[in-house]
Amino acid sequence: MSLLSKVSVALLAILLAYYLYSGNDGFEPSMLKGKKVIVTGASSGIGEQMAYHLAQMGSHILITARTEEKLKKVVEKCVKLGAASAHYIPGSMDNMTFAKQVVQEGKRLFSGLDMLILNHIGYTYFNYFDGDVDHVRNLLEINVLSYATMTVEALPMLKKSNGNVVVVSSFAGKVGLPFTVPYSTTKFALDGFFSSLRMEFKQQKTNVSVTLCVISYIDTDSAVNTVSGVIQQPAAPKEECALEIIKGGALRKREVYYQYQATKIPLLLRDWAPEFLENLVLMNYDVTKLKQKQ
Repeated sequence: MSLLSKVSVALLAILLAYYLYSGNDGFEPSMLKGKKVIVTGASSGIGEQMAYHLAQMGSHILITARTEEKLKKVVEKCVKLGAASAHYIPGSMDNMTFAKQVVQEGKRLFSGLDMLILNHIGYTYFNYFDGDVDHVRNLLEINVLSYATMTVEALPMLKKSNGNVVVVSSFAGKVGLPFTVPYSTTKFALDGFFSSLRMEFKQQKTNVSVTLCVISYIDTDSAVNTVSGVIQQPAAPKEECALEIIKGGALRKREVYYQYQATKIPLLLRDWAPEFLENLVLMNYDVTKLKQKQ
């Protein structure tokens, strides 16, 4: 099949997918009322916004991140917004003992768990790969192994509640992108681990859903400061992104794509016209704005 034919087929698939996606999703905020939820990476950005949405829906919330002062402020706002209860526990996810401790704290506070939202990431650079494999290894600890650790620790509670695991990933976990080699490596690993786990749950008739969230460039402070104009597309709003992630978990969706046109639609080209997709991606980068790596 010629490249033009492949692109034509992909475009038809895009139109059909977008039509199907645009319908009513059936979500109701009441689905989260009284639910017991852990949200990681919740002191800022998407995680913070998820905490606020869950608070408005009347959930019990336990949030975690590294900075205690920021977590305190988020919890205070969650209480004002109507959370059934709101708690925090500070610490770093490069420590697997702490990762387990977060889940144990949820068990102590709530005597159960309905939804585990894994959103935290470790620091990495946005530049050409510098060959530092140790950095990749360390990032895997935070971005992947702590996710697996928390999921294993939470599974007994989630099995009892027929609950949800919600994994915040990235378009960079579906398509290799420039300047993100360590980050993209970890996000691809999340896809492999949780997609395989989901299949095993089905085989074992384990009624725990796994939702992988494939998100695009979002207007969090860290993302905007990091890319500094290199990525030409506009950043999508973190508030809306956070809501779509929560909705996807509550509806037990296999995957969530946000923004849809920046994630799912390009993925329809990935297998049919990979070179064409690569060229489209590269056109979205202004290398002259790339910062010198410190």
